[in-house]
Amino acid sequence: MVGIPFVEPLDGLVYGAANRLSPLVARVVAENPSKFTYKGTGTYIIGREDVVVIDPGPNLDAHRTALERTLDGKRVRGIVVTHCHSDHVPLSYWLRETTGAPTFAFGPHPRPAPSALFDDDPTTEDDETNDKVGDGEEREHTDFDFVPDIAVRDGERFIDVDGWSLTAVHTPGHTSNHLCVHLDVENALFTGDHIMGWSTTVVSPPDGNMTDYMESVRKLTRRNDAILYPTHGNPVRDPAPFLAAYLEHRIERETQILTLLTKGPSTIREIVEVLYANVRRELHKPARRSVLSHMLKLLEEGRVAVMADAPVSMRATWKLQESSL
Repeated sequence: MVGIPFVEPLDGLVYGAANRLSPLVARVVAENPSKFTYKGTGTYIIGREDVVVIDPGPNLDAHRTALERTLDGKRVRGIVVTHCHSDHVPLSYWLRETTGAPTFAFGPHPRPAPSALFDDDPTTEDDETNDKVGDGEEREHTDFDFVPDIAVRDGERFIDVDGWSLTAVHTPGHTSNHLCVHLDVENALFTGDHIMGWSTTVVSPPDGNMTDYMESVRKLTRRNDAILYPTHGNPVRDPAPFLAAYLEHRIERETQILTLLTKGPSTIREIVEVLYANVRRELHKPARRSVLSHMLKLLEEGRVAVMADAPVSMRATWKLQESSL
């Protein structure tokens, strides 16, 4: 298996403290650790007196207080939301109301149409383990009501403040509206959940799309960013080999799925039991969603199919198309 050069663990963390990472970049980490958020959501504050806040974070009183303390005496010029998951967007409402600063994002998160796609396997013990973050808040909830004040376009320079500017980099895949943000003067890219320093990213259909995700990773490999700042985990200070390994991991996972299907039809649950045998069982459910995303990509490419014309869903039994043999 491809070894991704994950960065150093986020040890010695003090929740609520503003940690200076560069002349223009500070980070405050929310105390919402989980199997999805690592140690917690990192809210970035860019600038000196005039600042922009990226991913204000979850609706936690302690995190709101920490941001109030960090932003005291500063003028907030903008609030950027990389995507609409519940560990990123909630405090943007409070911060907008408090400061009057506009919110920026690629756009709202589309509401999913009713679908049998999420018909998961019968619930088992691993499905019920640690699917909570914070004080009982369920993981990966999506705010479908969030609409940015200003919707930015890919490649648009949308903030120009005090000798530095921010440019939008649309990276669909984790979600269709996922946005990375480039800080020009430091050649730094804030990657949200698209690239994380501590783990691979969950790509969960129907809005999560593996075809889009892999192309978005390729998009970043064609850039020359000096540093990546993920919302979860420490900065990636050598992006080129990291991104190459991140992409190769997805390609290798796809090859492994096809190899398993050469041995006969299989369900996604059965595939995960083999491919993630050495991974904690509490992570098998998100792993099944990522495998489903791979399957949908391979289905679109005509390389796999479901048995007996059954509905495409988590429950389906999958087979290799003869053309893929």
